[in-house]
Amino acid sequence: MAATGSTRRRKHWGWGYEDEAWSAPQLRAMTAGLEEHLGIAGDGEVREPVSLGDVVLPKPRVAVPIALRPICAHGVYARASHAWGRSYSDVVRGFDGRFDFPPDVVARPRGERDVEAVLEWAAGANVAVVPYGGGTSVSGGVQCEVPARFDGVVSLDLGAMDRVLQIDDVSRSALIQAGAAGPAIEKQLRALELTLRFYPQSFELSTLGGWIATRAAGHFATAETHIDDLVESVRAITPSGAWESRRLPGSGAGVAPDRMLLGSEGILGVVTESWVRVRPRPQANSLAAVRFDAFFDGVDALRAIAQSGLRPSNCRLIDAEEARMTGAADGTAALLVLGFEGASEAQMPVGELLDRALHICAEAGGEWDEGAVRRPSFAGDVAGGGDAVGAWRAAFFRAPYLRDAFVAMGILSETFETAVTWERFASLHCAVTAAAEEAIGSGGRITCRISHVYPDGAAPYFTVLAPARRGAEVEQWAAIKAVVSDALLSAGGTITHHHAVGRDHRAWYDRQRPDVFAAALRGAKATVDPAGMLNPGVLIDV
Repeated sequence: MAATGSTRRRKHWGWGYEDEAWSAPQLRAMTAGLEEHLGIAGDGEVREPVSLGDVVLPKPRVAVPIALRPICAHGVYARASHAWGRSYSDVVRGFDGRFDFPPDVVARPRGERDVEAVLEWAAGANVAVVPYGGGTSVSGGVQCEVPARFDGVVSLDLGAMDRVLQIDDVSRSALIQAGAAGPAIEKQLRALELTLRFYPQSFELSTLGGWIATRAAGHFATAETHIDDLVESVRAITPSGAWESRRLPGSGAGVAPDRMLLGSEGILGVVTESWVRVRPRPQANSLAAVRFDAFFDGVDALRAIAQSGLRPSNCRLIDAEEARMTGAADGTAALLVLGFEGASEAQMPVGELLDRALHICAEAGGEWDEGAVRRPSFAGDVAGGGDAVGAWRAAFFRAPYLRDAFVAMGILSETFETAVTWERFASLHCAVTAAAEEAIGSGGRITCRISHVYPDGAAPYFTVLAPARRGAEVEQWAAIKAVVSDALLSAGGTITHHHAVGRDHRAWYDRQRPDVFAAALRGAKATVDPAGMLNPGVLIDV
């Protein structure tokens, strides 16, 4: 089940590829320094994951018909690697060789006809279907824990459907298959110097279909923050037939079919392709890292920038402790990562826009080193170099790999992201910080960054680190998650800004959304999925 066109194989228990994992000797060599840097002490033991050869799974409960066998796998690797997503609790259980709910079979369709064939067989065989995407869910969205009324479960991996099918250069749109991961999308669009310009932290592995199904957020910290903003139309296959919205730049014609599929998390249909808005690859950017002695001075600057109409592409505020831990700063100040980008400096005066944003920062007490400011230059894909912006960005994309190391070292790591209006931000930040500190106890750390901003509010992203209780990590994680999630909701935030609901957030999502809406959603699901076989247990109960 390696990536298309590659012999590399994903880890069966953690993030990324097998050849990227740190060995136990490497982890032992780096443990002392890492613990000192984080200010968190594990138990001094670096453990190794249970090898695939020692993983024992129950026998598949269902037999695949002959016609589907070319696209199906039921070996230990295929089933184990699709049993969990990649949340902390998922990684811990995979690391320990615990695969409590493995799929009976993994199906890898090559096109829509294969998807239809799998759904038709599953309906007749009383088998649940869990769409897999890139398997990067951190909210329990892809695990195959389904009700006992089903005779089996199939994990539907669309990774083989990874092509850009069509590019409309006039409308600047592209038709892309749902199984295409971020790098594959950008590689194919590059031929025409176009880009989707959507970079979630999971960019390397997550897929277009997964982004749509979970309403993921990406590169832009303002304006076009979610995949919603880039979707022109969506096509999905349901047990009752195809669901496809008309391709339009906008419409006022009732409840939009594509909007209903956004965030549906696979319960209404299997997203197979989508027309999305693309743009010329940016050729000019301007970047700066601004220091604030007080985090909330940075918050004031952030709000002023969000309400100024400047629309920076990057506008993320990192508290002093997170800036220190990621190597972006020395820990004495909060850090605002600020950037603008455009097709060219002539079309988008990114230097002027940066200067105006820096003026706002200065009024709020922000300071920066003039030599580190990057005014209009060729952008490429990412900012490089050893400056604060480059250091933070590198740490950002490597974080999921480091979490695997934390599991081996005995350090618990979890994140909580939300969104709240500006007038509630300070009280939410205080409540969540206090709840997390009490839940993790002494010896832990909680940091905060603001990942996305809007004129009327912000999306704070909290990271919790603590010494793990070996053998009880999942229970420890669940207790912390419950306390902090309660605090988020009580303070007026959402249970998730961009990590989806899945199974892990269901209890709080049930409290957040109106009951009458849940009833309407159940009605829609009953129509397109009468047997309730698509990702049961997510969003609603049937």
